Amino acid sequence: MAVETYPDQLEPTNPDVVIWRFIRMDKFRDLIATSQLYFCRADLFENDKHEGLPPEKYLCSVFSLNPLLLQDRRTLDNQLGTFAQFREGFYVSCWHLFRNETDKMWKEYGDDGVAICSRYYLLKSALDAMGDQAFLGLVRYGEKHLSRYNLLSFIMTKREKYKEEQEVRAMLWIRDLHAGINRHFDVENRPHRIPTPPPDRVLPGYKRKVDLQTLITKIVVTPWASPATFNEVDRLVKSKGYVIPVQPSGLTPYYGLLPSTAS
Repeated sequence: MAVETYPDQLEPTNPDVVIWRFIRMDKFRDLIATSQLYFCRADLFENDKHEGLPPEKYLCSVFSLNPLLLQDRRTLDNQLGTFAQFREGFYVSCWHLFRNETDKMWKEYGDDGVAICSRYYLLKSALDAMGDQAFLGLVRYGEKHLSRYNLLSFIMTKREKYKEEQEVRAMLWIRDLHAGINRHFDVENRPHRIPTPPPDRVLPGYKRKVDLQTLITKIVVTPWASPATFNEVDRLVKSKGYVIPVQPSGLTPYYGLLPSTAS
């Protein structure tokens, strides 16, 4: 199934642009062992509880709401609670539009792990090969670009404070009939911004098979890796028969002392 377009979509002008996905060591081991890319349910990202939700200021503008008025506050809470349930159907794999390495990105997302490196068009091809309803694009930051009231526009938007991440978002839309609706209303029929948790049968994530040899162009190991960790990464890659370069981060204090399989 081909990757779909969506409102307000933004893509790199050059599809050959380099992208990185920072992952921790336990997740890297699983990736190599299973050849499966993990997609996390959008409401479970710990670093931003507003993930995939329209900005409150934007909703107030669209619906002409005054958040200080009780009835308008109920309308606002209802809208946010509804979207909080909708976002549970989106499963995300976060990548970084690479410019240069920074301590911040490593510490935030891969301090004990690696960055798997690829190209935008290679990730798009991998999504094309999946049987899911899939989307891919650059995350937009802030709210000035929001031109229409659309779920996909919101799920591909983050707050301005995260703009340094330069996220490339790969996403599967998997709607679960067991999730239920209107879980943001309490027993007194009052809406809340946060719905009750979905049933356990609604999965926190999905894995999808990918051809790692085709997708990954190289693997960069965290700047704080010991020689033992570096060697483990190299060994794991070779043990599965992959011919993928493994190299130290350019921020490694002792860069050049660790072995590199990069040609």
